[in-house]
Amino acid sequence: MLQLKETTAVHCGFYSENGGFRVSDVDKDYMRSCRVVVATCAFGGGDDLHQPIGMTEVSVKKVCYVAFWDEVTLSAQHEEGKKIGEDLRIGLWRIILVRDLPFTDQRLNGKIPKLISHRLFPMARYSIWVDSKSQFRRDPLGVIEALLWRSNSSLALSEHGARSSLYDEGNAIVKKHKATPEEVKIQLDQYRQDGIPDDKRFNGKKALAEASAIVRDHAPSTNLFMCLWFNEVVRFTSRDQLSFPYVLRRLRLPGVHLFPVCARKDLVNSFGHRRKVKPLAKEGR
Repeated sequence: MLQLKETTAVHCGFYSENGGFRVSDVDKDYMRSCRVVVATCAFGGGDDLHQPIGMTEVSVKKVCYVAFWDEVTLSAQHEEGKKIGEDLRIGLWRIILVRDLPFTDQRLNGKIPKLISHRLFPMARYSIWVDSKSQFRRDPLGVIEALLWRSNSSLALSEHGARSSLYDEGNAIVKKHKATPEEVKIQLDQYRQDGIPDDKRFNGKKALAEASAIVRDHAPSTNLFMCLWFNEVVRFTSRDQLSFPYVLRRLRLPGVHLFPVCARKDLVNSFGHRRKVKPLAKEGR
């Protein structure tokens, strides 16, 4: 007979002997004040900052728009004349400068605000993630209502536009040189061993998601899902679309809403990545 425990301990984060992902006390206080968050990040001098559009005056007052930058991005943006104001903002975005990033892979550093935002915004009830290559173009409170409340969901992201299987995604990642064949093989071999089928559908939806925009509540069950997802991108490749179906099938979290691709295109304008990201010199995991 199974014995249920009221509490359990799950590792959720990264380890570095020297710490990591440091922000100022002023920024920490601001992040604690946020109840609803729209977040993005650009590390390594990568993408530009696309100003959000389409929001109501109520959302401008109630929602925190937060962009995480490192010093490389800060320098690159300053060279192009984009300076942070005295209010620590550029347009609507409140810039949070992060020091001592823990991973050499900047894509992996970006998974920290993307997947475990509940660790950064401890008082937030909802958050919306937007990849740096995209411009958020809808009212965030309306998006939360449409994609979470109306569907009785706790986590919402788009179905993948091109593929339906995580194994097809693995092949595409190798073909596009986004990870080495050896890395992807190790990950997929483990998923096969754990009994993840090569199915195109799961619960009536595509078995593969596109994760450039993520809408979620910060309930304990959703936080657990995001922690496990983050652990997978640290454990294997940083390609989060490859590990999402694995966590979804293993945890079987209720309330996951995979909305159609057309809804994602209505949610964001995608501009693609502008510059090649510069990796860090040392790994601090």
